[in-house]
Amino acid sequence: MQTGKGVYAKTMKDRKLAVGLSVGLLLIIIAGLFYVGLGKDKGKEIKEPVTEVKELPQTEVLSETYDVIVVGTDPEGVAAAVSASRNGMKTLLIDGKGREVLGGLFTQGWLNSLDMNRMPDGKDYYNKGIFKEWFDKIEGDSFDITTAANAFHELVANEKNIDVKLGMKEIKPVVETVNGAVTVKGIKAIAADGTELSIEAPALIDATQDGDIAAEAGAEFTFGREDIGDDKLLMAVTPVYKLTGVTQKVWNGIKKTLNGDDDPGTGANEQSGWGYKEMWDYEPTNPERIRTRGLNLGRQNDESILINAVQIFGVDPFDKASIDEAYEIARKEIPLMVEHMKSLYPELEPVELGELAPELYVRETRHLVGEYRLSMVDLLEQRRHWDDIAFGSYPVDIQSTSSAKTDRGAVVMAPKQYGVPFGTLVPKTLDGLLVVGRAASFDTLPHGSARVVPLGMATAQAAGAAVKLSQEEGVSLRELSASETLIAELQKRLTDQGMDLNPPAVPMFDYMSHPAYEGLKAAASMGIAQSGYTNDFQLDAESNPRRMQYNVNGAAKAHKTIFPNPVTKSTEDMSDEEATKSPLTLQQAAYTLALSMNAEATPETALDILKAGGVKDDTIAAFKNQESLTNGDVYMMLKDILAKNGISYN
Repeated sequence: MQTGKGVYAKTMKDRKLAVGLSVGLLLIIIAGLFYVGLGKDKGKEIKEPVTEVKELPQTEVLSETYDVIVVGTDPEGVAAAVSASRNGMKTLLIDGKGREVLGGLFTQGWLNSLDMNRMPDGKDYYNKGIFKEWFDKIEGDSFDITTAANAFHELVANEKNIDVKLGMKEIKPVVETVNGAVTVKGIKAIAADGTELSIEAPALIDATQDGDIAAEAGAEFTFGREDIGDDKLLMAVTPVYKLTGVTQKVWNGIKKTLNGDDDPGTGANEQSGWGYKEMWDYEPTNPERIRTRGLNLGRQNDESILINAVQIFGVDPFDKASIDEAYEIARKEIPLMVEHMKSLYPELEPVELGELAPELYVRETRHLVGEYRLSMVDLLEQRRHWDDIAFGSYPVDIQSTSSAKTDRGAVVMAPKQYGVPFGTLVPKTLDGLLVVGRAASFDTLPHGSARVVPLGMATAQAAGAAVKLSQEEGVSLRELSASETLIAELQKRLTDQGMDLNPPAVPMFDYMSHPAYEGLKAAASMGIAQSGYTNDFQLDAESNPRRMQYNVNGAAKAHKTIFPNPVTKSTEDMSDEEATKSPLTLQQAAYTLALSMNAEATPETALDILKAGGVKDDTIAAFKNQESLTNGDVYMMLKDILAKNGISYN
């Protein structure tokens, strides 16, 4: 496991983005001439659109001590600070990324279309609380970034217990080690004018996108897809870009096209659009580094829209030079993408390319190793936990990790509800600090769902209240996380403060009663079983020799020591058609698996090697047809081998 040091772990002072834009471009947005629609939330009160970000007063002289310090001004940081303040704590909200407005990913990364945690009715959403307060101030599921920034500013400005300090050059944690126990005691910071500050606090909340403070303090993290054996690739990063000249007439044309497409994944309303899937076929000039997928469009109040679609690969999120290179690649390619887009869709002919967002949309970097680690099985089983402080439901959305045309990302599944335990915020090797947002303790695959901001704001609200409770009770945050009595009190307080922590239960999915479910848990956790939005993992579908190789290769990536050998030999006597269309026999499956464990395996010795490796006689006896194995049969064999090696997914 990595702690984020080395090639991916440079200090945040190197992460200021060189985009050729002044921050002032964000502070003044051209007045809108049209009436903003309701988006997906019908019945929402529409307020008169504003055109300027309202200044947020900052504290000139900071105190030497606070009850809690919140580092990071993304939405999660705002929610944590507001929660801490409302719980009566003297709170410092501080940021070191050169920002002048609150809201981070939304207001600096321009990600202005929300990935919502919808309840099963598709209308209401989980958790509510401070997120709902902010959401009620914006236009809808897509929003104007000026409106969003002002809503964050209003939430903070209304709290008398919050001091705000932006634009710090550097923020470092101060730690103390006593009898081997490491505890965060405050921060050392360098202001823009070079002034050095030492600020003490009995608790910190790390609301940076990447867990920077926790990592610097020594908390344990995995990086990217490391927990499933991929230590090289990350999900693509996205520079959001603006299109101007989107009048109501243009938007009506967009809606007509998108709503006229029979694809259920395409559509539009008054605020948002999603589709234009033909853009996947755009041929970039730099195909190894950049491409576009279908477009997500979010309207703004100045006759512009923001586009989330570009994918850039091979970017080191902690290396300023790598980020600068990503922007250079984007500046060269996006104008060509827009011209191609206009040639395909006549309704877009009047639009013009505007600026790029000041910050990149980075989907994942570090994943905390916490007191609890959210797993794929938590989502498969839609589990609730005794210490849940939020609920999620967004699909497990894994964006492309490479530029290969076959890699369009994947939706592993679409849960209806799962709980997020308080333990996911608590570092296993560090006290005095909580981590909220996408860097919390989530395995990389469930992170594809849990990374969304509405859920992150809910965990942040819980963190603010938890710090107050821990100080009242005179216990550490780790001790609090282990106490059922105190967690119950935390849940009560959060409920009293506007969160909904008692949603109706949802029924289990059908696959849980399938005989191969135990195998599915292993396969889905390794990323080799995917269902898309249907939650049908096709456990009874026939497999084939090529798919068997893919499954074993996926297992080998996650568990190299168990499956150390290549398996291409298993189909070397087959044509491509035979390998992809022939039924998978038990003998063929055994030979493939045996080769992965023993390079000297032969078809004749394969079954014996398989059984010695852990595959149970009962598992084989349960196969309905040994001349045509199913996906479920394959997953069960993999599960047995992993169990023999002490690995289980529960």
